[in-house]
Amino acid sequence: MPIPAGPIFPEPTLTLIEGALRPPRMQIRNIAIIAHVDHGKTTLVDALLAQSGTFRANQQVAERAMDSNVLERERGITILAKCTSLVWNNVRINIVDTPGHADFGGEVERILSMVDGVVVLVDSAEGVLPQTKFVTGKALRLGLNPIVVINKIDRSDSRPDEVLNEIFDLFVALEANETQLDFPVLYASGRSGWADEERDGPQKDLGPLFDLVVRHVPEPTVELDQPFKMLVTTLESDAFLGRVLTGRILSGSITPNVTVKTLTRDGKEVEQARITKLLAFRGLERIAQDRADAGDIVAITGFKSASVADTLCDPKVTEPIAAEPIDPPTLAMTFSVNNSPLAGREGSKVTSRMIRARLAQEAEGNVAIQVSETDSADSFEVAGRGELQLGVLIETMRREGFEVAISRPRVLYSTDPKTGQRLEPIEEVIIDVDEEHSGTVVEKMAERKGEMQNMAPFGAGRQRLVFHAPSRGLIGYHGEFLTDTRGTGVMNRLFLEYGPYRGEITGRRSGVLVSTAMGTAVPFALWNLEDRGDMFIDPGVDVYQGMIIGEHSRSNDLDVNPLKAKQLSNIRTTSKDEAVRLTTPRKLSLEAAIAYIDRDELVEVTPKSVRLRKRLLLPHERKRASKIMAEG
Repeated sequence: MPIPAGPIFPEPTLTLIEGALRPPRMQIRNIAIIAHVDHGKTTLVDALLAQSGTFRANQQVAERAMDSNVLERERGITILAKCTSLVWNNVRINIVDTPGHADFGGEVERILSMVDGVVVLVDSAEGVLPQTKFVTGKALRLGLNPIVVINKIDRSDSRPDEVLNEIFDLFVALEANETQLDFPVLYASGRSGWADEERDGPQKDLGPLFDLVVRHVPEPTVELDQPFKMLVTTLESDAFLGRVLTGRILSGSITPNVTVKTLTRDGKEVEQARITKLLAFRGLERIAQDRADAGDIVAITGFKSASVADTLCDPKVTEPIAAEPIDPPTLAMTFSVNNSPLAGREGSKVTSRMIRARLAQEAEGNVAIQVSETDSADSFEVAGRGELQLGVLIETMRREGFEVAISRPRVLYSTDPKTGQRLEPIEEVIIDVDEEHSGTVVEKMAERKGEMQNMAPFGAGRQRLVFHAPSRGLIGYHGEFLTDTRGTGVMNRLFLEYGPYRGEITGRRSGVLVSTAMGTAVPFALWNLEDRGDMFIDPGVDVYQGMIIGEHSRSNDLDVNPLKAKQLSNIRTTSKDEAVRLTTPRKLSLEAAIAYIDRDELVEVTPKSVRLRKRLLLPHERKRASKIMAEG
């Protein structure tokens, strides 16, 4: 066969841009991968990067490479949305790995404005769960056409046909249009690295998913000949680069060292600044670029005030890009300066000025967090989506050297503008539990004003229960739920709506054991206190007056002395009198401690310790406050 004249593949045509010859712009696809927590998003992205040739053959890459945050690796969840990029058949695919927990929904909402398509990933056994519903609803309302991937198809309890029906029913319930309802489906195993259109296909690699993304997801709709405009969707601080603003370029192109301005959502100019760095996502790294065009997702540095939802644009532009509103927070807690007798021993950042600056920095980059001042100069109210989100913030701060005192979470109420009726946040709770434990769960949810919506069999010997329950009734319930179900139950929650106030809910039934002295806890004293309740501390731990050291077996609080040692005598008895055997104390994690405390208590959080304490440390002050409360 004769070899044809010229190259086998036609040479790209060069185009003249601003007096310089440039090769034609590479095709781009921007997608987000959305799913419920632990359905395999990050593992699938790992496989996509590996099979696209992003990693070298001999390159050592950590499992769940996109979960780069320390807390993400410890907890096994994605907290921050992250961008990556790969090339498949000369098409650049920008991929956003999104959080799967409802508390971090603010991350997902911002990201959806950057993409042109979504891959909806659903576990083949667990099926549609709250976060799947939440994020998919946002994507459908934005007009994005989904690709459905039923993942973990190799699970022994896989039920792909039922799950596919659940997904279709979900799309119908979310009022998807006809194009969105005609979604393509792939069956996959992200861990094994394959996807196919048929369940019994060759199961070779992820090529079918790559091809489907290129074929099904449209190219970004852009205006190359218009002035530069970009909506900021994420913000982070870098020790060397300063503020790093990430978003998708809507129109025009940009190069380093040019001056652009910042417009707020209402069109007010914030600042003008020179772009110092232009970075693009290439694999797991951000690589400096000489130029970026409309449609690509980039990170820009050089700004001092620009923030999330602002528009970066050419100085000639006057209209900002419309930004999607973010759902409001439903939960709040107070962050205060740590004023306990042990304050300052472990942390280096203890002043109200440092705490205020850190919270302001968090609220600036995380639009789902709101920070406001209180009546006290040493306290700040922090509102967010849920206990986990605020717990992650507190854990991050303590690792940075902060010491803070945290109040019990409280829900944020609303008022019906027509009737003036008090409204509270209601959540949809989906519980998968063994049949033997379902009665206990139903009883406990009823005590928390939860109304059962559905109860149906779910696999061998298990049931799926669906409740609508007030958020305040669910605070602190997860630990008790795991105890009631012997660790076998799975509970998922999602904000549903603001509904009528459902009345009083019984709080913690037990009182606490409160230390009356400052010093080091003595084994003999703790041994004598064991019949009074469960201990929270070990012997040898520093305690102070007003610190909570255990849970009382009765409903009232009890003041105790954990420093009382055994009286010495000159008569020796058997060794049994000298040896003290203590029951292992009940150690509370940060989230468990925050959920456990009552309204008159605080959690003292330092880099090395989590302590429970009374808000008022002195007994006579607590009695006076209790008397005032009783008198109304």
